[in-house]
Amino acid sequence: DGQVSSVSVQQLIEQISYVNKAKMIDHVGGVEEGAYEIYNCVEKMIKQDILGCEITDLEGKDLGNKEDSTAPEEEVFGDVLWDAHDEQEQMEAFQQASNSTCELGFEKYFERLNDLVAAPAPIPPLLVSGGPGSGKSLLLSKWIQLQQKHSPNTLILYHFVGRPMSTSSESALIIKRLTLKLMQHSWLVSPLTFDPAKLLEEFPRWLEKLSARHQGSIIIIIDSIDQIQQAEKHMKWLIDPLPVNVRVIVSVNVETCPQAWRLWPTLHLDPLNSKDVKTLISAECNSANVKLTKEQEKKLERHCRSATTCNALYVTLLGKTIACVGNTGNIDEILQRCCQCQDTVSLYRLVLRSIQESLQSDKEKGLLREILCVIGVSHNGVSESELIELYPELTSAVLASLLHSLHRMCLLTYGCGLLKFQHLQAWEMVKLEYMEADENVISAYRQKLVEYFTMQLRILIFICFSFNSQDRVTWRSADELPWLFQQQGDKQKLHKCLLNLFVSQNLYKRGHFAELLSYWQLVGKDKSSMAAEYFDSLKEYEKSSEGEESMICLADLYETLGRFLKDLGLLSQAVAPLQRSLEIRETALDPDHPRVAQSLHQLAGVYVQWKKFGNAEQLYKQALEISENAYGAEHPRVARELDALATLYQKQNKYEQAEQLRKKSFKIRQKAARQKGSLCGFALLRQRALQLEELTLGKDTPDNARTLNELGVLYYLQNNLETAELFLKRSLEMRERVLGCEHPDCAQSLNNLAALYNEKKHYDKAEELYEKALDIRRRALAPDHPSLAYTVKHLAVLYKKMGKLDKAVPLYELAVEIRQKSFGPKHPSVATALVNLAVLYCQMKKQIEALPLYERALKIYEDSFGHMHPRVGETLKNLAVLSYERGDFEKAAELYKRAMEIKEAETLLIGGKATSRHSSSGDTFSLKSALSPNAFLEHGQR
Repeated sequence: DGQVSSVSVQQLIEQISYVNKAKMIDHVGGVEEGAYEIYNCVEKMIKQDILGCEITDLEGKDLGNKEDSTAPEEEVFGDVLWDAHDEQEQMEAFQQASNSTCELGFEKYFERLNDLVAAPAPIPPLLVSGGPGSGKSLLLSKWIQLQQKHSPNTLILYHFVGRPMSTSSESALIIKRLTLKLMQHSWLVSPLTFDPAKLLEEFPRWLEKLSARHQGSIIIIIDSIDQIQQAEKHMKWLIDPLPVNVRVIVSVNVETCPQAWRLWPTLHLDPLNSKDVKTLISAECNSANVKLTKEQEKKLERHCRSATTCNALYVTLLGKTIACVGNTGNIDEILQRCCQCQDTVSLYRLVLRSIQESLQSDKEKGLLREILCVIGVSHNGVSESELIELYPELTSAVLASLLHSLHRMCLLTYGCGLLKFQHLQAWEMVKLEYMEADENVISAYRQKLVEYFTMQLRILIFICFSFNSQDRVTWRSADELPWLFQQQGDKQKLHKCLLNLFVSQNLYKRGHFAELLSYWQLVGKDKSSMAAEYFDSLKEYEKSSEGEESMICLADLYETLGRFLKDLGLLSQAVAPLQRSLEIRETALDPDHPRVAQSLHQLAGVYVQWKKFGNAEQLYKQALEISENAYGAEHPRVARELDALATLYQKQNKYEQAEQLRKKSFKIRQKAARQKGSLCGFALLRQRALQLEELTLGKDTPDNARTLNELGVLYYLQNNLETAELFLKRSLEMRERVLGCEHPDCAQSLNNLAALYNEKKHYDKAEELYEKALDIRRRALAPDHPSLAYTVKHLAVLYKKMGKLDKAVPLYELAVEIRQKSFGPKHPSVATALVNLAVLYCQMKKQIEALPLYERALKIYEDSFGHMHPRVGETLKNLAVLSYERGDFEKAAELYKRAMEIKEAETLLIGGKATSRHSSSGDTFSLKSALSPNAFLEHGQR
């Protein structure tokens, strides 16, 4: 009821208020509403604060254009492929590293690190060295916190390398992540290669370029850099002179530091002195209310004097061990056992055996062994739910008890929701204790995981084909299966796994380009043969693709392949899959859909690299036009297209045009950044704003009606259709009372409600509301107004969906008129509208009316794009079908031949053609075929 319910809650709120970057959700209302608010807030925090997502400004936006919520996620980041899990893993690694409350006399080291930042350039990287468990990660994380607090203008980029062979230790991913973080902070939008060799080669140039744009110092910190695979080879940029405002700090273990790096300035962490040892152990004992005698303290002090027994990890583990048994066991006995352990690995063994002894049955001891072993042989860890599925006899209660003990004693930790070893020494101990470093035993546990994730993959694919879902592979299957096959040396199964299109798509779209490429290299395939195999797999998959959802999914797969081939430098082979993706999206969605703009943008990018600037310019302009129509002129996606065009003009030495576009783009991005703000609890805050407005201004006002409309849009975008309907209805009713039924704002509310009913498949209601909105907008707005065009388009599509083709015709005709008034009679957008109308006439068996429309569209496409453009080929093919149906077989053959020449010019470059029964650009239509050409036309809609 809006009151703090207890003293403990009050204390919690007070604690939270002191935590850095904490966010509180203050909610009054039902439990389900509260849970829903929390979910939305967390989702927005992840998108905005972690990923740096630009949130769409909803003000005054029509719901009728619902493509806003269906654009591909990576579009938010431009062409950047970003893995949320990798970023989350780094945040958690930083938090875990800085978790200790003991500073361990770090002040002297802080001063040395501060001196490095203040020293005049040029200066080589600073090496922070020490033995395993000496506190290097803790030192760096604590210093980062101090720098963030006292030097807000300093940009700190950090990377904590985890276990060797894990994702966090892959050099290409590290460099990509650092580059993208720099780009994010400098607002630079520029294509970035994902070829691992080029990425590593180009990083110094990126660092120079991006550091020049940053007002202040840049500090790059890489912890445990010696754990990176082939660190010396892949981190060559460290040897080059650094930009004047860049400082680099890396930490290494003394034993594994590359020889060439030992000449750098070094900060070596000394062993803990007796005072630090006592402080650490006392802190652990005090937390468990355990008191040590003077004699016991002296015994510990004498023991912790060697290099291996006075490091931070060993002493922390020692303190936890004593504290754990202090209240229930004999402290002198445990001290005696601890003193026999002369290094961290042997102390971990003692900890594990203590946990085993506390278990009540052999069954639990066996489960403990299984849990630790499968976590150890995995790529990035195992989740709790996966463990329960792997071992059906493992109950939640037993698992919770085991994990509590293992986490408390620093054996396991969590990262991205996965259980993994907290320290490398813990995993080394498990190998020695349970596996005796036997490769056969390790291989058997890997095989268990292989069987599990293979089964998960089969289940997911079955579910997706049964229920028409696109989420065919989880990131877990994609992360673990190929890596496990690689570790097992099973090239045949690895090859088969890579040809699962959804596994490869998942890895690529999350930016794991280098990993995917390394797997193909292992199976002995060069880039060209890999491309051909993927293309063949896609063509096979296309044969079984039916229905709109499957075709949209297919288009995504073709686009992923095209982008992958572009990144590999196989430009000629990248064109065909990207072109196929464009064709499918135009057919399955709508020629003006934002995903079509995405296809156009990607295809243009290939032509830019190929130096076919004329082709690229036309495609970018089309993408820009679609984005402006879909999102409005000041949306970040519009800025993306402007930047792409500016880069293109710069390459052609058209500097004045490039500068104009860049300025326009910068203003859009600047405005978006200002609006970004904190969206935590946004819907709730808008509700409160509305309550306040109603109290101060009275209930019926235009502003309140607008706020109600925006709330409806918000809930619609969250897929909460019932709540959205309530707000949109209230908005409409208030606008009708205050402004009158004929006001354009009422048309907006009607349009939004119609879109909502269309989403709920209440087509009759949607039809009635769209018709009212159209009637108002026709009278109130200019003939070429965008809002009028949106309502016309969506009502026309609805009529077509309902089979009311006679009603759809005048609207498609009106769409042609509007586009002619907006863009002129010879614009490609007009040609698209003409083709849409022609397709409708063909569905109505009115081929005579369709023919001049196709011919006019063909002329516009040829004049705009040239005689060999794919749009020309598509239109020629449709004209061929019309001629065939009218009995003019000679003309049909001639037109079809021309269409195929255009098609082959694009697709022969990859050694195969993409065939489809669903697109007018497919090769299934044959003049000699016994199949009815009507089937072709039905699927060939544009």
